[in-house]
This record gives sequence, C-alpha cells and structure tokens, in this order.
Amino acid sequence: MKEQYRRIPMPARYAINTALLVALLVGGNLVMSSGLTSRAQNSVILQVGIYVILAVSLNIATGYLGQLPLGHAGFMAVGAYAGAIFWKGAGAGLPESVSLVLGLVVAGLVAAVFGVIIGIPALRLKGDYLAIITLGFGEIIRVCIINLPDLTGGTPGLMGIPKYSTFTVVYIAVILTCVLIHMMMKSRHGRAILSIRENEIAAEACGIHVTYYKVMAFAVSAFFAGIAGALYAGFQGLLVPGSFNFMASINILVMVVLGGMGSMIGAIIAAAVLTALPLALQAFNTYRMVIYSVLLIATMIFKPSGLFGQYDFSLSRLLEKLINFRVLRAQRREQKEGEQHG
Repeated sequence: MKEQYRRIPMPARYAINTALLVALLVGGNLVMSSGLTSRAQNSVILQVGIYVILAVSLNIATGYLGQLPLGHAGFMAVGAYAGAIFWKGAGAGLPESVSLVLGLVVAGLVAAVFGVIIGIPALRLKGDYLAIITLGFGEIIRVCIINLPDLTGGTPGLMGIPKYSTFTVVYIAVILTCVLIHMMMKSRHGRAILSIRENEIAAEACGIHVTYYKVMAFAVSAFFAGIAGALYAGFQGLLVPGSFNFMASINILVMVVLGGMGSMIGAIIAAAVLTALPLALQAFNTYRMVIYSVLLIATMIFKPSGLFGQYDFSLSRLLEKLINFRVLRAQRREQKEGEQHG
C-alpha cells in the first residue's frame, strides 16, 4: 500500500508560524538588550526592518502591478513628516502607546492620500513616462519640505521627534505589513492586480477595472511607505530633506529588483543584505562601494530575474516536504522508471 502524502492542517500552520514569529521577537529583544550587539549593529537592525517595509511596499507597485515608480522616497517623506508632526503636536498629550499607533496610522493615511493624488494622473502612463512623473513627484515633495520651514523645519531639519522606534515596534510593523500585503495578494483584489501585470488589455476585456486597481495598489504601496517613514522619524529623532532624495528611491528600487520583482521573501532578504552590507564591508573602507557595486552587477548578470524571481517562501510547504520526503522520493523514482519504459 502506497504511503499517502500528508498535509499540515491550517490551524497547525498558523500555530507554527505564530510560534516562530514570537520566538524571533523574544530572541531579538534578548540579543539587543544583553549587550551582545553594539550600538551601531542595533541601529542597523532597526534600519533593516524599516527598509524591509519600504521594499515590500514598493514590490506591490513594481513586482505585483508591473509598473516602474521612482518616487517611493517621496511617500516615505510624507509619512515621516506627518507622523513626526503628529507626535510633536497632538500626540504629545496622549499615552505613549496610543500616540505611537495613531502617529503611524496618520502617517500611512496621509501618504496614501498622496498616493491617490499622484496615482490617478500618473498611472495612465507607462514605462519611462511613469518613472519620470513619479521621480518629479518625489522631488516636488522634497522641495516643498525645504520651503515650509514653519511646519517641517526646512533645510536644518525637524528636531525633537520622540524616539518611538524600538526593536519590538519595528518588528511588529514588519510582520503586520508582510501579513496584510500577503492577504491582499491572495484575495480577488490581488489576483486582479496580478492580471493587470500579466496582460492589461486582457484584464480590461475580462471586466477588471484597470484604473481602479492601479490606483488602489499605488495607494496601498504609499500607505506602508508612509508607515516606514514614520518609523524612520521615530528612529532618527531628526528629519532632514536630504534623506529623501532621488537616490533614496533608487536604493529601495534596487532592493526590489535584486530580490526578485514579485517575490516578498526576495524583497525582505535583499533589503536586509543591502542595508547591512555597508556595515559588513567597513573593514574594506577604501573599496567598500566598489565591492558593493560589483556584487550588484554580478547578481544582475548571472541572475537577471533577481535572487528569487517570483518565488515566495512558505514555511508550511517546506515542513510538508520534509515530512513527506519518502513519498516524494518514491514519486520521483516512479516518474523516472516511467520515462525509461516509455
């Protein structure tokens, strides 16, 4: 009698994922509080979390929708200043946890509004034209920040921002971002977005409201970028317009392309590697940027689809393969024998 392929029940999958996430949270807090990592390393860990949110959010518009926006740092800037201004103003008299959550929500919503405003006209364009208009939007935001000193602090920067971005806060934000985006992409709305990427004309012919879903994806992408911006403000305690220039958008886009456009796990790993790599290469300070550039070029030459292509990791599927290793091996053996006899 053949051994049956055993599947992990859905409640068990949720329990395993939850246990792993809690273990990582507890372990990360212990490592950072025990002094095993330096202050610079703790700073890099927090930045990795922030850039993971930025890369995963940009992946919605770039990887899943198939567009090429170059103004993601603009949405990050809007969220950063919106959250910081709220924390310094209305949020100052509230309990810290309430102020933190409301500030993140305000940052995300303000960035999403800007995403809709820019998305409605911009997403009627494609390719290079979309890249240019979104690039222009990012620069407009930066110039507006410089020229509104009473509100944003202008060129010297906005100071005195409460430092709310702890490891726990950033970690929970990363998990919620990844889970919510994953749920959205598995829904009918996510499938509609993917269909637009594959063939926009065919999607419209099937009754999918292309403009609506394009703007929705753009707004959701901007929402999470705004949250990442607020976390960045709560991490730095100071915001300067130069942090949100054109190169900031390019760096986020490089993370998405390097990891694989359409792969969430690829965006996460690429964001972590590219954020931590400059610290790891400090011993080679003279040639650090050369090594960094060569690694990127080599990856694009030998793996042009990105490190993971469009693959998405699933812990449950991996565990099922380990549990059913003998079954899968027997199936492969039967397949080979069938091909030989055929």
